[in-house]
Amino acid sequence: MGRRLFSRICLTVGLLVLPLGAAANTPFPPGRHPLDPEIERAKQRVATIRREIQDYSCTFTKRERINGKLLDYEQMFLKIRHEPFSVYMYFLAPKEVKGQQVVYIAGRNEGKLIAQPVGVLGVGGPYSLDPLGRFAMKNQRYPITNTGMLRLTEQLIQEAVRDRQFPQITLRYYKGAKVEDRACTVTQVEHPQLPQFQYFRARIFVDDQLNLPIRFESYLWPAKPGGEPLLLEEYTYTRLKLNNGFKDADFQIQK
Repeated sequence: MGRRLFSRICLTVGLLVLPLGAAANTPFPPGRHPLDPEIERAKQRVATIRREIQDYSCTFTKRERINGKLLDYEQMFLKIRHEPFSVYMYFLAPKEVKGQQVVYIAGRNEGKLIAQPVGVLGVGGPYSLDPLGRFAMKNQRYPITNTGMLRLTEQLIQEAVRDRQFPQITLRYYKGAKVEDRACTVTQVEHPQLPQFQYFRARIFVDDQLNLPIRFESYLWPAKPGGEPLLLEEYTYTRLKLNNGFKDADFQIQK
């Protein structure tokens, strides 16, 4: 299942073409950093999402490296509501967790998520879990409270603000990329292998029509000189449906 899903994702993302140039080689006024335009665009994107998108559903595909091991792809049907922040996940793959459900609503259930596993573990469910606890965070880089395109953009802003204190940044743009049938512009950031940086390369795919970050991927430095970068994480949002008018009833474990 993991290899088939991997092949499908590679095909849907497509090739990065038509480089627009490296912003790091462009002269900037004193006090300006190559990341500043990206930070400004991302802040505008956050404001637009908060103003114009109340909720959305999508197919969410993720892959992460945990404790040095690259895990298999996970895919789920995802619902997000921004106020109050709410998440519903129904797992589609891999098959051993297909049908698993997870729900979180900010300010409800004493701040806990509700999980309904499948198989033997599901017999006693649903369970209330600390989003930051050991069980909820097993094989996860981020808690459920970080889920969604808005949270992703906010996190990228934080990282860019931190990185802008360092000049060793290479920034490039690419047009013509596709995620499934969605045309995207890609921003690629690269760092030298220095202690202040967490990863080697990051790519943000922004939907040209929706102005939403529908894919993010980051890589560690190659294990050997001249080798391929090591995938750290990737997240893809496809089949987006915006402003569905979700209510509390849409964020409950389904029987």
